[in-house]
Amino acid sequence: MAFPRFQPLMGIIGDLAHHFVEAVDQAAIASAAWRGKGDKNAADDAAVEAMRRTFDAVPFDGRVAIGEGERDDAPMLYIGEELGSMVGQAGAPQIDIAVDPLECTNNCADNLPNSIAVLAAAPRGTLLHAPDCYMDKLAAGPALADHVALDGGVAYNIEQAMHVLDCEAGDVRIVALDRERHAGLFKEIRDAGAQLHLLSDGDVSGAIWAAKDDGPYDMLMGIGAAPEGVISATAIRGVGGMFEGRLVFRSPEEEARAGTMVGDDLTRLWKAHDLCQSEDAIFAAAGVCDGYLPGVKVEATHTTTYNELIDVAKNSVVRSEQRRPL
Repeated sequence: MAFPRFQPLMGIIGDLAHHFVEAVDQAAIASAAWRGKGDKNAADDAAVEAMRRTFDAVPFDGRVAIGEGERDDAPMLYIGEELGSMVGQAGAPQIDIAVDPLECTNNCADNLPNSIAVLAAAPRGTLLHAPDCYMDKLAAGPALADHVALDGGVAYNIEQAMHVLDCEAGDVRIVALDRERHAGLFKEIRDAGAQLHLLSDGDVSGAIWAAKDDGPYDMLMGIGAAPEGVISATAIRGVGGMFEGRLVFRSPEEEARAGTMVGDDLTRLWKAHDLCQSEDAIFAAAGVCDGYLPGVKVEATHTTTYNELIDVAKNSVVRSEQRRPL
């Protein structure tokens, strides 16, 4: 795949877009050094530190709205961590970041597809501070946006896809995470006659693939992490697709903690514009292992990264490549 060199987009949270692309690029390069070495924690730590170093020089007052843990879990980019070179300065752009420095850590450790460095950014207070729990999700492209619904159920949504896409059930492509918790979901999909495609990890990639008109899937279904739902929803707002989610709890303690973050909204159906409330938002990702994006390429004289920037306000997707001398 031939990627053009990145051209900064203007009007996205000021002119900070190129900084966000640099942050995911640097995280991808750092974690790519650990591909196939079986140490997911080392790969994740490398991505975190590279992203943090990049953010330290960005001229903004940044804050991690969605990260990998709390302060005691450092070196993760923790929830509430302040980022940027203008923290607390009057007039500085106040930006919230939802970040996963290394999505699919296991895939990076095993050198499997779809590991990416990814973030979403929007003005302060406009990204849902999603609790660290699960979320039942449905994502689909623009053609299905007004025709499918999480509460409609599997059979209904497949029937709707057949009608809208003018196809047989066997042509409807559903992607889901390969998890034991999805045994019932898999049976419903197969009983309806639709195609079932499984991902070992990485429902951010799966959701965006499903939301793109030219993607390999028609819908993403199933339960994944709630914080990644916010990142996915931001990207999907930018490509015109649909995303709906509802929080799922594994314990009373998890539910109680979520209540301190979202109040009485524990059973709410969250749509993309609820999770990312501003059009002045971006999604940025860089490939670590080949898959959703090509992975980092290391050659004799240079390193090449492949990234994607989705501008919510402009409904635009820009893919680019960056070459850096070794």
